[in-house]
Amino acid sequence: MLVTRPAHQSRNQLELLHQQGAEPVALPLLEIVPTTEQDGADFQQCKACILDLDRYCDVIFVSPNAASIGADWIDEYWPQLPLGVRWVGIGQQTCDRLEQLGVNAWHADGGFDSETLLAHPSMQDMTDARILILRAEGGRDLLAETLRSRGARIDYAHIYRRVCPAYPPGLIQSTIYTQPLSAILITSGQALRNLLHLCGQHRATLTNILIIVPSARLAELARSLGFNRIRVAQGPDDRSMVDALLPA
Repeated sequence: MLVTRPAHQSRNQLELLHQQGAEPVALPLLEIVPTTEQDGADFQQCKACILDLDRYCDVIFVSPNAASIGADWIDEYWPQLPLGVRWVGIGQQTCDRLEQLGVNAWHADGGFDSETLLAHPSMQDMTDARILILRAEGGRDLLAETLRSRGARIDYAHIYRRVCPAYPPGLIQSTIYTQPLSAILITSGQALRNLLHLCGQHRATLTNILIIVPSARLAELARSLGFNRIRVAQGPDDRSMVDALLPA
């Protein structure tokens, strides 16, 4: 089983697979790089947004990584959380992470993506609502575009980047091809593209391996990239991803 979560997020999934008697192999396909002063204008934009936190109706964290890094930003400039702000997480995992960091956050029930949040009654009439979205550079624009169409004023704070890790020559070959893989667990489109990029000319050999994904949207992307065996988990959390490997 190939576990592809970022290194700091893979431990629980690896342990769950070991408990099932599997032999997981870790190959992080995303590296999470927080925005720093060296990023110039992006850093200044993040700082300006964080300093203005009390001017927003909603502050939306798009992922657990956004929650962790966003909480660090808030701690830096706000000894106490500003009042009157609704803290919103995309999915239960994001809210759980915020709770661990002392932020009482809300999420829309019934899903774990932007579409679920956008379907909630409280997100329909957003006339003149000022909203901050904390996310990675290059994330999806669906959330912002839809909320703008409903009257909201949107600011982005790109508080981190997701980059493809650099691996020594031969590591990919030894990790993936030395012994056959039963399945690959993938939780984002960028991670999937990074896998194919890292495998280069050998990428075609991956397409018949079972791939576990957390959503129909990611399943469609995998299909378009040539994968033939795709199974959709109930969600992106570690338990759901591992359970999807078990016989129905």
